[in-house]
Order: sequence, then structure tokens, then C-alpha cells
Amino acid sequence: MIKEICLAAGLVAVFSLSASLPASAGEPKGNPAKGKAIFMEKCTPCHGPEGKGNGPAGAALNPKPRNLTDAQYMSTLTNDHIFKTISEGGAAVGKSPAMPSWKAALSESDIWNVVAYIRKDLCKCEYKK
Repeated sequence: MIKEICLAAGLVAVFSLSASLPASAGEPKGNPAKGKAIFMEKCTPCHGPEGKGNGPAGAALNPKPRNLTDAQYMSTLTNDHIFKTISEGGAAVGKSPAMPSWKAALSESDIWNVVAYIRKDLCKCEYKK
């Protein structure tokens, strides 16, 4: 009887934990629709409305802003890497310091929403090891 109770409790714990995890390891924890609204407001000046790195403010930058629709490149980046780039800026991940830190202006949830939008609608890709 005790064995069955322990087994049942263990199964409940496993199912509770798995319900709180993303559907797949490659799926960012965010809402792409909310991320699009944030992207359009905050990111398009440099990355452009389609995420190709051709926004009007980006024209003066060297190097140019990243083309976020480049699935071949974007699939080499983890979701955590993209999150850190947005949150802490390009210099924090060894990229251009022209990419600013957004952690003072955006919540963690907002940044995950942008990551989800980039993955689902811009690069249409997932991280590939």
C-alpha cells in the first residue's frame, strides 16, 4: 500500500513539473503576438519592420543590425542567448555595443515575448545544436 502511494505521489510530481515546462526545449517561453507589438515599437528603428536589419536608424550603424530572418544563423543561437542579447545588449554576448540593453525598459516577460516573436514569425526557426 505504501509503495502504491509513493508511486502515485511521484507520478503527480512528474506531471506537475512537466506541465510547467515549455512544450519543447527549443520553444521560447513567450507570446509571439505580444512580442510583435513590442518589436514593432522598440526594435524596428534598427532591425526594420520585417526584422531584416534595415531599419532607418540602423542605416548609420556599423556593423549593421542583425538580420533576424536569417534562419541559418538564428538557429545557431539558443533562446537564452537571444534573451541575454536583448536584455543586456550586444556587448554582453560579444557582439556590437550598438545593440542596447533593454532590461530597464522591458520586463523579463516582455523580452521572452520578443524572443518568441523572433523565433515564430521572423526567423521561423529553432535552436539546432
